[in-house]
Amino acid sequence: MSGDGLSEFDAVLAIARRGSFRAAALELGLSTTALSNLIGKLERRVGVRLFNRTTRSVSLTDAGQTFVDQIRPAVRTLHDAMSVARAQLETPSGTLRINAFATGAREVLSPLLLKFLRRYPQVHLDLVTEGRIVDIVEAGFDLGLRSADLVPSDMIAIPIGPPRRFAVVGSPAYFKANGEPRVPPDLLRHACLRIRLPNGALHRWQFQKDGEHLQVDVTGPITLDEASLARISVLDHIGIGYFMESDVRDDIEQGRLVQVLQDWTPPQGRLSLYYPNRRNPSAAFKALIDMARDIG
Repeated sequence: MSGDGLSEFDAVLAIARRGSFRAAALELGLSTTALSNLIGKLERRVGVRLFNRTTRSVSLTDAGQTFVDQIRPAVRTLHDAMSVARAQLETPSGTLRINAFATGAREVLSPLLLKFLRRYPQVHLDLVTEGRIVDIVEAGFDLGLRSADLVPSDMIAIPIGPPRRFAVVGSPAYFKANGEPRVPPDLLRHACLRIRLPNGALHRWQFQKDGEHLQVDVTGPITLDEASLARISVLDHIGIGYFMESDVRDDIEQGRLVQVLQDWTPPQGRLSLYYPNRRNPSAAFKALIDMARDIG
């Protein structure tokens, strides 16, 4: 018999269809006594008799016929919904919601997320990027993506990609006109792009070398809160910018930007895809986790 929580309704429909408790019991894999008890329990709960029963025949009462007519389409719809849900446990499909910060999303988009979509075209990814850290469970996300040190301790985390690092860059034209900084304090004599954090505070550029840590509160002509805008500004020779290296790696390799102070920007922690412990994860969820582990 079905384990969908619809056993009483399935029983009523089977008896109405078969016209016999015995035949319905065989169809449902129950004993006749168990089926009779199930129907009796339902009749007591709804407060009316659903079947007229004799030793030779079974027929629906008027109330029973009305009940069957009303529940038949609803039960079919519920069974269909459960079949769809079970299918998602077998074939990756449906929607996965991911919360990430923009730079991290850009880093994993091609090597993980787009690769995943090509492999599982029945899955839809809903990727939300924002600077603030949210409770992914409360906000209705399946997964989060953050730097490893920002992942909540009660989450399961999967490291992704290589260690990350910051990059201080400027255009060749800017450095030709103004010279290159040799140590972080030299930045105070340069035009630098200021960074506004999601909480509204201004970010101090972070540096580290041989155990020495420095924070530089740079000044400059513009304050921005989005890396793509900062990149455009630096490429247009406005000043020096401070980025995750992944955001400007192509520009550095193509000579559009020049990286400085590399010895003061050592590797940082890796990205982590994280999620709460969950029972009965969908096939789509399991497939994404497996792929993340493979590329991690």
